[in-house]
Amino acid sequence: MPVIAVVNRKGGSGKSTFAAHVAAWCARRGHAVMLGDVDRQQSSRGWLRRRSVDLPLISPWTLDNKNMLRVPTGITHAVLDTPGGIHGFELARVVMFADAIVIPVCPSVFDRESAAHCHAELMTLPRVAQKRCRVASVGMRVDGRTNAAQTLRLWSEGIGVEYLGALRETQLYVRSLERGLTIFDLPAHQVTADLAQWEPIVQWFQPILEPPQAANDPAQAKPVVARAHAPRPQNLMPAQDALIAGARLSVLSGAKTLSSGRGQPTLARAEAPGESRGLPQFLKR
Repeated sequence: MPVIAVVNRKGGSGKSTFAAHVAAWCARRGHAVMLGDVDRQQSSRGWLRRRSVDLPLISPWTLDNKNMLRVPTGITHAVLDTPGGIHGFELARVVMFADAIVIPVCPSVFDRESAAHCHAELMTLPRVAQKRCRVASVGMRVDGRTNAAQTLRLWSEGIGVEYLGALRETQLYVRSLERGLTIFDLPAHQVTADLAQWEPIVQWFQPILEPPQAANDPAQAKPVVARAHAPRPQNLMPAQDALIAGARLSVLSGAKTLSSGRGQPTLARAEAPGESRGLPQFLKR
């Protein structure tokens, strides 16, 4: 199952905006995509509540009161929206499951410095250092009347991270997100300039999200493609099953099986002493 994680230590860098758009792109392509909101603010999940049932389905991920992740059956793609300040063990856990990391960065010097520190830590992790997990940066909220895009490009080249392009600062993003939409959900003639900016970004992540076979899928697995307009649950916390067996994200297999009292097995795991609550349990195993 292809997994893209959107990572930056600095809050307000546009992580949720970018993650929502990648998930919407996947849904528009007919994939069964889950938008995983690891951020405590749950911005992405709040956006999903505003999304119309008439739009292509994007599944939320669900945390119960015991902080245990359960994912809808048949999910084929995952986009992770991570919290600001992520580092150390939590960052390493995210990288362990990701096929690609995208660092959204705004033009200010504070944003660039924070993103540079995040990239430096990513490069110490084996999967990134060995290029098994690709890393790239994207400029966010860039004013086209300035040289901010060029500044971000030179900065990205200077730290050795691939630069995919810049997304302009426009109220179209603000207004569409407030309605549970993305640029990909609007009429093409209204967003011609924005779709052109997304084109090189899409060209970069499309081979990752639509490979012949994902690196973390079992050799015998066949891809499952969701219907573009699958029935949408009214409740954002539906009854759900564990992840596809054999996938790298399917790490609940080692958990203790308990009875739910209704004949359905559930999974549970005691939290280890000192274990961080910053990430769902599936990233802590």
